[in-house]
Amino acid sequence: MSTILLVEDSLTESKKLTHYLQQSGLTVVSVGSVEEAQEKLTSYKPDLIVLDVILPGQSGFELCHELKTNPGTVSIPVVICSSKGTQADKLWGDLLGADAYLPKPVDQREFVQTIQQLMRR
Repeated sequence: MSTILLVEDSLTESKKLTHYLQQSGLTVVSVGSVEEAQEKLTSYKPDLIVLDVILPGQSGFELCHELKTNPGTVSIPVVICSSKGTQADKLWGDLLGADAYLPKPVDQREFVQTIQQLMRR
């Protein structure tokens, strides 16, 4: 079974996204900060990472850049889900290596389809 690392500090949003992913048969490991995500990444490698941008401490953009410049994590697809949905934000996500950028509130079908497509690569 595929495992998704969900990095989201909003409990409501985390529960909603976790529900969408679990309904699709995926296992979800949820954390609330970049620091917690970095800890999890030392012990296991998820199949995909879903990342919020606005997080306590370090931003999701910074974590995305770290993931995509680290040889050990560069191959893990990253999907940014953020309330920061301007074209500039999406471009910034692309420049940092995000595989997809979905504005919140996410559409369940689009969210799940994006995750499934990226995991088939």
